[in-house]
Amino acid sequence: QSLNAATHFVTPEADVWIERKDFFGNRCVELAFLEAHHKIDFTVKARVQRTAPYPIVTSTTNLTNLAHEIETIHSLDSWSPHHFLNASARVPLDAATTAYANLFASPKLSALAVVEAIGKQLHRDMTYDPKATTVDTPMISAFNAKRGVCQDFSHMMIACLRGIGIPAAYVSGFLCTTPPPGKARLEGADAMHAWVRAWCGQDIGWVEYDPTNGIFTTVDHIVAARGRDYSDVAPIKGVLRSYGKHSTKQTLDVVPLVTDSRM
Repeated sequence: QSLNAATHFVTPEADVWIERKDFFGNRCVELAFLEAHHKIDFTVKARVQRTAPYPIVTSTTNLTNLAHEIETIHSLDSWSPHHFLNASARVPLDAATTAYANLFASPKLSALAVVEAIGKQLHRDMTYDPKATTVDTPMISAFNAKRGVCQDFSHMMIACLRGIGIPAAYVSGFLCTTPPPGKARLEGADAMHAWVRAWCGQDIGWVEYDPTNGIFTTVDHIVAARGRDYSDVAPIKGVLRSYGKHSTKQTLDVVPLVTDSRM
């Protein structure tokens, strides 16, 4: 994926505007409003070029070999697998998710095959239900209820993978809202979507899997940001000093500009 053009607008105009990149390389804008406002609008428009992922090569790196390979990596740069092995703010390492993952972590399987097996099983066992959780619902609550949205599915899968030693990250992004003719519309296309990035060894590195839809990511998955969990990549976060009732509204649209070879 490459970014061809992007603009972002804030109404009213912010008093402070600082552009930077975070530790994981995501583009960020820090804003401050020094006066009172009744309404603030954030608008982002972008044009990206998304090519189909490379075919995933066959990997023989099992979990034992994966642990040895991680030990040989001494770099602590932003995408070192060491950053994605332990618990993070929204993904505790829970005994229940680790036990669930171990059901599919056969020593005979490669780390890549384990990632796919856990992702597919979560897709089978969990029900996509936008009313079941909120943005603040703990991961283990959604796991025990077997219901949730893409954020919950992704946090569950990350917990499962980290619990058995596979580095896993959270990817925030979008899905094409109008699928090609003959293709089913994916769950999560009407809102910001999320999926998982897993490190499967030095031979293939990072792969991305969408447990909500039970598939490896495709050309329809558009990346917005990557981090350890949702806390790292929330689209808007900060401090608001206010009073009275509040409401928020989000809308999005993802439109293909050219016809790809699948259509």
